[in-house]
Amino acid sequence: MLAVVAVLAAACGTADQPMEAAPVTDAAWPAPAGVGGPDAAAGGDSDTSCNPLASLAPNGLDTSGPSLQKIKQRGKLVAGVDQTTYLFGFRNPKTGKLEGFDIDLVNEIAKAIFGSSDGRVQYRAITSSQRENVLKDHQVDVVVRTYSITCARRKQVQFSSVYYVAGQKILVPKSSNAQSLSDLAGKRVCAAAKSTSLAKIATDPAKPVAVSVPNWSDCLVMLQQGQVDAVSTDDTILAGMAAQDPTVKVAGDPMTQENYGVGIPKDEEDLVRFVNAVLDKIRGDGTWASSYQNWVGARLGPANPPSPQYG
Repeated sequence: MLAVVAVLAAACGTADQPMEAAPVTDAAWPAPAGVGGPDAAAGGDSDTSCNPLASLAPNGLDTSGPSLQKIKQRGKLVAGVDQTTYLFGFRNPKTGKLEGFDIDLVNEIAKAIFGSSDGRVQYRAITSSQRENVLKDHQVDVVVRTYSITCARRKQVQFSSVYYVAGQKILVPKSSNAQSLSDLAGKRVCAAAKSTSLAKIATDPAKPVAVSVPNWSDCLVMLQQGQVDAVSTDDTILAGMAAQDPTVKVAGDPMTQENYGVGIPKDEEDLVRFVNAVLDKIRGDGTWASSYQNWVGARLGPANPPSPQYG
């Protein structure tokens, strides 16, 4: 027993010989869950085997088709959306409700089916990488989530006509002089997994280091914590980040053209034509312009709804 006490006393040191403190190092911020690397094929933007913008011609607001009848019998439109992208699809912290430009469009589709959107939408929050799967598995009726139309994606799902045109830029700290990916050689640049933005970063000649995350909000957190040097995606998404954080800025000219469409299951042509009729309506009656001005206009300037292509 005396031996044990002696050992403990030696370990604790004495008044004349205090125990040496452990070295202190800088603690690293924890990275968000699901952080990955580059994916040159993300989004399939390099596939030019089709005209990605040509959708099925509308046939009026006819709800007699099988897909529309199924939705009406269910009593709700099931929509895959974002809840983390400010301005387009986000949860208002004061009301708890989903809001944004994309959410307005979902409500217009539901209103055209049921006469009102109140209580008629079941939102399902999904990540960028889940968009094709939830449509192929018929877990949702539509995906309205800053969803760029590409030929590779068209092989798996249907798309409406284009309802918004964005362009990929970069988001950097206000102290940065970077204007494009060419200024970020060897630097860590964040984008969402399975997005066309991630593919652009991964294949850029300047060879920035692509970092992928499940949600765009994760990119902003990593930029704030110094874990990446920039975020690169559509100016619409970056504008929302800049509105939330006064220490960052959207920089440079657009590097791509991103054409957003409503994603729809491959075998539901009647729903494609119906959504296109809704889009034609809101382009013409001022609804599109009102939603744009409410959410985006003050940050990205004036814009007109894109003209549809059918074929």
